Amino acid sequence: MNAVYVLASRKHGTLYVGVTSDLPLRISQHRAGIYGGFTYQYGVKRLVWYELHEGIEDAIHREKRLKKYKREWKINLIEEMNPNWDDLFPAFFKVDGPLSHLQPPEPSM
Repeated sequence: MNAVYVLASRKHGTLYVGVTSDLPLRISQHRAGIYGGFTYQYGVKRLVWYELHEGIEDAIHREKRLKKYKREWKINLIEEMNPNWDDLFPAFFKVDGPLSHLQPPEPSM
């Protein structure tokens, strides 16, 4: 799941743009503070925007472009997809989310 993503500390807070070949794993790492660094230091854990790509090269190219965006443009990009700046990470594991197959099966009655 190659992706470019934006994390935020809160609505209109500190932003972080990243790229990964495994979005759920990478976001989990940010949330757990495994690598320290910028996201750990500034409490940037909320997944507020992402874009999936077929190839990692395309994702890296897009990340580089987004990092050059003015802050206002990044905010507009986020708010087009996620106007309330909700944390999108939990939705990956909902019934109809991209990782719904990881949920335990419903008990049969």
